[in-house]
Amino acid sequence: MAGHGQKDWCCSNLSGNVTQESFGFNPCFCLARAVFPQSEEAKQYMAMKVLELVRQLGSFVTVTDIVCVAGLTLFGRWLLKTSLGRRALTDSEPRRNNMPVYTPFIPLLVWFGAVSLAALIIGKLADDLGDWQSAFLNNLILCIVAVITVAVTLVLARVSFARGLTGFGLNAKTVVKDFIAAFGNLLSIWPLLLLMILLTTFFGKLLWGQQYQIQQHEELQEITTHPQLALRIMIIVVAVVVAPVLEEMIFRGLFQTMIRSFLARPWLSILISSGIFATIHQDPAHWPALFVLALCLGYAYEKSGSLLRPIFIHSFFNAITIAAVLAE
Repeated sequence: MAGHGQKDWCCSNLSGNVTQESFGFNPCFCLARAVFPQSEEAKQYMAMKVLELVRQLGSFVTVTDIVCVAGLTLFGRWLLKTSLGRRALTDSEPRRNNMPVYTPFIPLLVWFGAVSLAALIIGKLADDLGDWQSAFLNNLILCIVAVITVAVTLVLARVSFARGLTGFGLNAKTVVKDFIAAFGNLLSIWPLLLLMILLTTFFGKLLWGQQYQIQQHEELQEITTHPQLALRIMIIVVAVVVAPVLEEMIFRGLFQTMIRSFLARPWLSILISSGIFATIHQDPAHWPALFVLALCLGYAYEKSGSLLRPIFIHSFFNAITIAAVLAE
């Protein structure tokens, strides 16, 4: 009965029917007064304390910290669920195709050949143009060349894959699903990308001195150096739309599919195509982070069967990188 009476007292006290003086000291009453202040002054004081606590947390907890914790949680859950990745692709079906081994090199040669030709043209026009105008023309030509290369790739995919472009991984029905899933995929490897950047910087300083820094990508240098809106829009289009579509079609859609057709091992095909993707970029300091990103892109393609998912992941990564640079 005593326990029952005490419970009734606490409940009635919360409703304001009795006072502390009625029953002397009681921890339930003190807790209720702390959680539910009675006066306006007490409410304002509690609000100030809460805001102060939030500010203190914000002073040492950054957005990057939150993102890394969320990413590590997702990645750790994936490792546990897939037995450290060993069972991650057991249900991954190979994409049926009749590609000769040289097929992926066709759009790659078209791309490199056209870019080299464009560089010669720009070099002849550079004397008559300003720095930002030359950069704008360069990106404009890249867009045109990329559209041509994408068209060549789509033709090759249509005739080489068993179900045409659908078998290649381009299906409009999966756009929303792939768009949402791409956020989770990129978030789960974000801590690993940061780790690769830190390790690259660490070993770079050991080898070349404390002044060593990873150089920004040429496009990032252009977008920070020149404030012209037209150039910035063009660079964003190239980085967020053109490059992801083109590179994923070539390296994931063609190269990775061709390699898996010969090796019949999804993870090995992902590793090889990721190595090709990373080393095709000019700056070796970028290779470790790009390799990790490519592993995620290749896994997303094999797991989902959709080429749209790695395209979205690639696009998000480039967009976040540009936004971070412009926000500095």
